[in-house]
Amino acid sequence: MSLIKEIDFGTPIRVAEQQVTLTIDGESVTVPAGTSVMAAAMSLGTRIPKLCATDSLEPFGSCRLCLVEIEGRRGTPASCTTPAEEGMVVRTQTDRVRGLRKGVMELYISDHPLDCLTCSANGDCELQDMAGAVGLREVRYGYDGANHVVPGAALAEANPLFLGKDASNPYFTYDPSKCIVCNRCVRACEEVQGTFALTISGRGFDSRVSAGGTDFLGSECVSCGACVQACPTATLMEKSVIELGQPEHSKVTTCAYCGVGCSFKAEMQGDRVVRMVPYKDGKANEGHSCVKGRFAWGYATHEDRITKPMIRERITDPWREVSWEEAIDYAAAEFRRIQAAYGKDSVGAITSSRCTNEEVFLVQKLVRAAFRNNNVDTCARVCHSPTGYGLKTTLGTSAGTQDFKSVAKADVILVIGANPTDGHPVFASRMKKRLRQGARLIVADPRRIDLVKTPHVAADHHLQLKPGTNVALINAIAHVVVTEGLVAEDYVRERCDLADFEVWARFIADERNSPEATEEFTGVPAAEVRGAARLFAGGGNGAIYYGLGVTEHSQGSTTVMAMANLAMATGNIGRDGVGVNPLRGQNNVQGSCDMGSFPHEFSGYRHVSDDATRQVFELMWGVPLDVEPGLRIPNMLDEAVGGTFKGLYVQGEDIAQSDPNTKHVTAGLAAMECVVIQDLFLNETAKYAHVFLPGSSFLEKDGTFTNAERRINRVRQVMAPLAGKSEWQVTIDLARALGYEMGYTHPSQIMDEIARLTPTFAGVSYDKLERLGSVQWPCNDKAPTGTPLMHVDRFVRGKGRFMITEFVPTEERAGPRFPLLLTTGRILSQYNVGAQTRRTMNNVWHEEDVLEIHPFDAENRGIRTGDLVALASRSGDISLRAEVSERVQPGVVYTTFHHAVTGANVITTDFSDWATNCPEYKVTAVEVRRTNHYSPWQERNREEDVSLRRIAGRLADAAE
Repeated sequence: MSLIKEIDFGTPIRVAEQQVTLTIDGESVTVPAGTSVMAAAMSLGTRIPKLCATDSLEPFGSCRLCLVEIEGRRGTPASCTTPAEEGMVVRTQTDRVRGLRKGVMELYISDHPLDCLTCSANGDCELQDMAGAVGLREVRYGYDGANHVVPGAALAEANPLFLGKDASNPYFTYDPSKCIVCNRCVRACEEVQGTFALTISGRGFDSRVSAGGTDFLGSECVSCGACVQACPTATLMEKSVIELGQPEHSKVTTCAYCGVGCSFKAEMQGDRVVRMVPYKDGKANEGHSCVKGRFAWGYATHEDRITKPMIRERITDPWREVSWEEAIDYAAAEFRRIQAAYGKDSVGAITSSRCTNEEVFLVQKLVRAAFRNNNVDTCARVCHSPTGYGLKTTLGTSAGTQDFKSVAKADVILVIGANPTDGHPVFASRMKKRLRQGARLIVADPRRIDLVKTPHVAADHHLQLKPGTNVALINAIAHVVVTEGLVAEDYVRERCDLADFEVWARFIADERNSPEATEEFTGVPAAEVRGAARLFAGGGNGAIYYGLGVTEHSQGSTTVMAMANLAMATGNIGRDGVGVNPLRGQNNVQGSCDMGSFPHEFSGYRHVSDDATRQVFELMWGVPLDVEPGLRIPNMLDEAVGGTFKGLYVQGEDIAQSDPNTKHVTAGLAAMECVVIQDLFLNETAKYAHVFLPGSSFLEKDGTFTNAERRINRVRQVMAPLAGKSEWQVTIDLARALGYEMGYTHPSQIMDEIARLTPTFAGVSYDKLERLGSVQWPCNDKAPTGTPLMHVDRFVRGKGRFMITEFVPTEERAGPRFPLLLTTGRILSQYNVGAQTRRTMNNVWHEEDVLEIHPFDAENRGIRTGDLVALASRSGDISLRAEVSERVQPGVVYTTFHHAVTGANVITTDFSDWATNCPEYKVTAVEVRRTNHYSPWQERNREEDVSLRRIAGRLADAAE
């Protein structure tokens, strides 16, 4: 094995219809017009020396190392900034340019420490490589003059912070003595990330990279790693490389955080990860990353990992380590006992959106073929199930319509109920780049998210609606489209069901859906709504991006259908730059749904009652399958409390922290006789478990994830499972112990079965993924290389279906006792329930959940930032620190749910979406008051958390 080295063309590869042919060092080459001479040379395999150039950034032309001679031109132009032209004759290695390059390198080296042998970049330093490439053997100028190693007086006075190494960031260091002022880090922060946190301060020998006049940790830097990736020297360097040394081999795999699905090179020493490097050929991220995927992978080997199976008869008993065989046999025996006593429907399972498609597929197969019922559900139930219902009903398929690249052609972007810069930062960087190019932005959110206004991006309209009124707002926008003649009539006539459209148009044109009428509910001024509607309908390509702020409502499915109505009415589905696009929260939410994890559907979203579909599965699996849909997660918990549901297998999910109304969830778990947990850590749900089966992190997995754009990416095992077994093997063992054989020996065989059973995956195989890198389903005979854009010529269901989307106010409303509305969300540095990120240095940025409260509401309650406040609802109460902020509007408070000790879901209700039972996390009536103590539930939880960590520590010590 060796390190994967990607080709760097020096400048971006251009796309153009016109081609030009030129000659470089006697060889002819044809490239798209606009391609630089440097990139044209690299396409021939000719490497022109460079330092300031890299193909992830626009040409800059500052290092003067890439000089060439061009026949008929004076001087020696920089090849990075010189476009290739028809008939051009270029020479890259004349005596003249070699001499000039060597002189340039002498100047660089005279201003650089010569500690190569002990430098952390030794072996991976472009400055070192270029010195060799130009044949530099001596430096005529010596090393004693003014240079970066010994800062000048002017810099010392102006920037005392930057005289030494800055190690404030938990993941990388900044050493100004190694800086060659190539600007690559500054440009990466601007062009790739879009944060603009870095600049060059000082002049001449006093020039330095500056993080806004402070250290990196205190700056606006979001630790995406783009600057570290771009740096050609050891100026910006990962602390892991400084500590461990250079990696020696690598594998490409897929990040296990959000639904963007970034590809990374896991760079290793033996079986130890040294760093995660974003992969340039990754179609979802194209070489970019965020702080979580780039740096927060240390949880995979954290001391809290449980690597031995454990069992206990009662949840009050201590855990007992056992062999895999004993744990599996015990779990199977308990499930058989329960079914014999209470019936076959008394047990079920929950699949995880953090597991691979193959792992999820096997668990739902385990339930249907070994448990012999359909009691399988997924954590996607509590996030994006309304997406599946709403898009399938209107458009015919349960997934987003575009690939991520499509945003580059959007003219107007509507972001509703999503916070991409925190939740999906790599996609947000794409979006911000398009916005800086001139696209217009509409943000619909109760909170002032970063996209509303930053120094380089600002929304044309911020529709700051009240929580729970999404349907009213989208209906009001559609009302303007219909009543002001902004409908794309030709598109609707050709692509949509006209009868449905006419019924919908009459409904939406009714005065009760006007911006003036809905203002009473939404709180958004009618003029703002009308302006946003005109912009979206008349501004060119209109794209809708949404998140959990849409789906996690009692009318989540209605809002998804309303957005599809709006997109169809304005002709914004079926081409680049448009569409209805869910930003999935977890890495494999799309895949867990695709794989048949819902109790009423087989893989590919086909109903269990469909005889023809069911017969195909019965023939393949060799057992009769239940015709009746099984229980959803809320039904399982309800029936557990009622005494009829007694056994649960939970794959990689922490429902005691992530699901709503925690007291009801834990009551259901406590009432069960056998709860089997498969996970990395002793989480909140494990407190109610009888069997613990160790899981595997993404670094130990072999399989596939499917991201928010339907892209199927390979996940490659880079180190052996710490527990000795992969999760798919554990499921096979459990099925065998239950009397059902699964004969797989590799995850590729599971994918082959998925392809045989699932029409949208019919053309998917590991061989194809190795050849193409990734594919987007549908991938079948009609689309052998996948489908980046859905509904291009026709909708999957045939004609687009407009649905009536009546606004029905949620039953959860503010009142005298609970006068405020709580909504929840995520923050950049933490992920979901925090099980992974809380076990990394990301805690530096967000060590606890806080409650954002508007100054008006805070003043009325005597609350200041930092005060401990009690947050109470009809379901329960918790305490957390307050942060007085104008990000929220009066009457609305906001918090995150990343820390288990906070227990945010103690106070959320069990109201849910009418169609899918997706919980209404985003609207909870609450009251806030100052307090001087945590709630009894939290105090107990804090003590148990400490106890669990002690248990994990003892088990880890014993294993050693």
